[in-house]
Amino acid sequence: MSNQIIHRVQHLRELLKHAEATMQSISPLTELYPDLTVEDAYQVQLGAIEQKVQDGQRIVGKKIGLTSAAMQKLLGVDQPDYGHLLDSMAVSNKGTISLNRLFQPKVEGEIAFVLCKDLSGPFVTIEDVLEATDYIAPALEIVDSRITDWKITLTDTVADNASSGLFVIGEERFSLKDIDFPSIKMNLLKNGEVINTGYGSDVLGHPAKCVAWLANKLSQYNVELKAGEVILSGALSAAVAAEKGDQFTAEFSHIGKVEVTFK
Repeated sequence: MSNQIIHRVQHLRELLKHAEATMQSISPLTELYPDLTVEDAYQVQLGAIEQKVQDGQRIVGKKIGLTSAAMQKLLGVDQPDYGHLLDSMAVSNKGTISLNRLFQPKVEGEIAFVLCKDLSGPFVTIEDVLEATDYIAPALEIVDSRITDWKITLTDTVADNASSGLFVIGEERFSLKDIDFPSIKMNLLKNGEVINTGYGSDVLGHPAKCVAWLANKLSQYNVELKAGEVILSGALSAAVAAEKGDQFTAEFSHIGKVEVTFK
């Protein structure tokens, strides 16, 4: 990287770090640097995560975003993106989340893959993912953005750790045996009312295809998916804004449900 790009990447890391520390959202990064590339944005993310690990946090998995055709069209992209999951982001099933720790949270229902083997790209297939998966579980991802009013482009969200916030994994573990992933149905409920519905086929046709994409993408950065990591494979339906007192439940055919409350 040139000195100019190194300086830019460092500046954006500092801006996002300050936003997080002060709970004050910031303008889109692409307004400050209109020519910011996706590769630069990943360097912002990777450096920020590296700093958090040095500060004592632990990487426990990865998340995949922009897996639906609708979201890709909205941001004008033709591929997903990814972010890191840290131990500080985990919330227990049926737990309570204080809105004070979030900017503008939205909730998504997803299928979590927990690995029993490492996965290293660039030639990982759906079959490889299934073989490397210990179990799956229902999950909620609470996406969040340090960018004011969610005015994001692909590069903004990538730099901001793929607009990550928190995540919740159900306690029950489900074997992959006899699971037809594309036909899994998910209802997302807000305060007991079904808000939207999605299917496993809504994320690149198969949730494991999303995990394979991630393993192959990470190989560009000499990173691999590790045994024991949680991989959130992408939202099966649209994200729904969370407000004080809201309870969210994601109910999945075959793999149970997971829930969380905001206070």
